[in-house]
Amino acid sequence: MSVFVTRRKRLLRNLKKSGPGSLLVTNFKNVTYLTGFMGDDSYLLLDKQKCVLISDGRYRTQLAEECPDLDVYIRPTGQSMSTAVAKVVTQTRLKELGIESASMSVSLHEELKSVLPQVAMVAQSGSVETLRQIKDAHEISIIRRAVKIAEKAFAVFRAGIQPHHTEKQCADFIEHTMRRFGANGSSFPPILAVGERAALPHASPTSRTLGESSILLIDWGADTGLYKSDLTRVLVTGKISTKLRNVYEVVLRAQQEAIRSIRPGVLAKDVDAEARAVIEEAGFGRFFSHSLGHGIGLDIHEAPSLSHTSDTVLKPGMVVTVEPGIYLPNWGGVRIEDDVLVTRQGGEVLSRVTKEFDEIITEF
Repeated sequence: MSVFVTRRKRLLRNLKKSGPGSLLVTNFKNVTYLTGFMGDDSYLLLDKQKCVLISDGRYRTQLAEECPDLDVYIRPTGQSMSTAVAKVVTQTRLKELGIESASMSVSLHEELKSVLPQVAMVAQSGSVETLRQIKDAHEISIIRRAVKIAEKAFAVFRAGIQPHHTEKQCADFIEHTMRRFGANGSSFPPILAVGERAALPHASPTSRTLGESSILLIDWGADTGLYKSDLTRVLVTGKISTKLRNVYEVVLRAQQEAIRSIRPGVLAKDVDAEARAVIEEAGFGRFFSHSLGHGIGLDIHEAPSLSHTSDTVLKPGMVVTVEPGIYLPNWGGVRIEDDVLVTRQGGEVLSRVTKEFDEIITEF
């Protein structure tokens, strides 16, 4: 039995317990998760009697290659997606249809109600995303590969940076390097921030040069085409100040305490609390302005969230980022981020990029 059949069976069991027993999957990443199909503009209708992927002629050959055992409905040219869905749903004689409320647009919902007036639409939230939180061995192996590609690219990047390089040039270079090592691209547009711009957690790269400050923050990750990685490091490229060392050591200690607390059965919010307590005790609490971390997988941000409000119980197979930060306006910021797998024994840090303060000092 393929991993995709197993996932669909698990989803159907959950739907039978808590929903209408069927689901129209409209989130393209969820379609990929359940079928292995890598394209987009395609929906999956799933119930106990039938599983049909609804697509169009552009993907006929790709579907045959990626999903050879799956029933496929190819909508004719000019047929709307809502009409195609109605045709397939009518053939299955469903009275209730679960819909992904988080991804279905209001307009599509209205169209479906119009073409399927006898079918009750039942909102389902997070049915597939809940399954996606727990990665299987195959998924974990791809995430490990994404981490390894990002690490190799960072080593090349660090060895090649010069004072005259701009943030934008560096962002382009590390993405190009990840592609050279086998990535499809970046998990997200790389964040490169020099000096006081490192106080912006999601800074966009500019023409500012690396030589203008001692602080360089880089947030990057590799996209394998399926699963992703997400790492952040700070490099010290000039004068070492006592303040910089102090802030960095606080963030590193916060991350280490949080990682030590990761194990099955722990609440996600308690992991966030471990890191936040260290930063607050050092007097920087109000400068840690975001959650501790998030799940990674097919999406760069997915469940579970490591936030102060998350009651998610950590389970083996979850992969999360742990990324505390301190952001001081008009000075700069420090964030340290690693990808961590929840195992039966605790938390396994998948990334191995150096992060002790004396090891991040980089000479041009």
